[in-house]
Amino acid sequence: MKRGHIVGRYAATVGLYHALTLLAVLPWLFSWTGVTLALLGLYVFGSLGINLYYHRMLTHRGLATPRWVEAILAILGVCCVQDTPARWVAVHRRHHEHSDQQPDPHSPLVNFLWGHVGWMLVENGDLVRFRIYERYAKDIVRDPLQKWVERNYGWIVLGQWLVFYAAGAAIALLQGGSWLQAVQFGLSLLIWGVFVRTVLVWHITWSVNSLSHLFGYRTFETGEDSRNNAFVALISNGEGWHNNHHHDPRSARHGLRWWELDVVYLTIRLMRSIGLASEVVLPRPQK
Repeated sequence: MKRGHIVGRYAATVGLYHALTLLAVLPWLFSWTGVTLALLGLYVFGSLGINLYYHRMLTHRGLATPRWVEAILAILGVCCVQDTPARWVAVHRRHHEHSDQQPDPHSPLVNFLWGHVGWMLVENGDLVRFRIYERYAKDIVRDPLQKWVERNYGWIVLGQWLVFYAAGAAIALLQGGSWLQAVQFGLSLLIWGVFVRTVLVWHITWSVNSLSHLFGYRTFETGEDSRNNAFVALISNGEGWHNNHHHDPRSARHGLRWWELDVVYLTIRLMRSIGLASEVVLPRPQK
């Protein structure tokens, strides 16, 4: 694993979001509406945008959706600020190819911090964007939707800032509040609904890379150190059944036993029942 200099844009983004999240402790920036948006956002943005779309649909082709649904899911995923779909897919496919071996981008066998977040803050020549696209994400970058996302990634991220702030300010004004109250409510929705939510989704996603390769039980012998971690599964709505996933990566269902709750898969089942998902890949029959 080649390590180099700090990747400035990633380090700055991670630092900025964490710093802005700390503003949530200020009473002036608190609102129950903001807290509610943050909690709902863990599912809407994190579970739908990252877990369902980036991971199960794009990376592993575990399901398909109508084009308009995919466009919505892509925007939700981008709002989580985990890089473009193509880059996310490429890195994750490399992880599966070399899981817990030297070329694995984020194996926690280096150390916990490296597997959790350090890997993406340190320059790695193997992960140069267009080089890794050529090897692992040709199918993604050829897609016109993904080309549009690559070009407009930054605008989508900034656009959600404006939407949350403007919506809060407008609501306050429509309820007869002053301009100062509009500013306060708009900022509360921005801080909680965007920055707090994004940081929480980050750590949930990163925990799959770190905790689920260090702690938990193994149902299958998969040749690497993936584990089923109930805590990670709970906070990620099913991604923590990671040993099951590594055993059968294409399956859209990660929780296999009756008590392995997989909310993302339940969402996929609901989407299929109303015509919003198809070609759902089910687990291979167990011997």
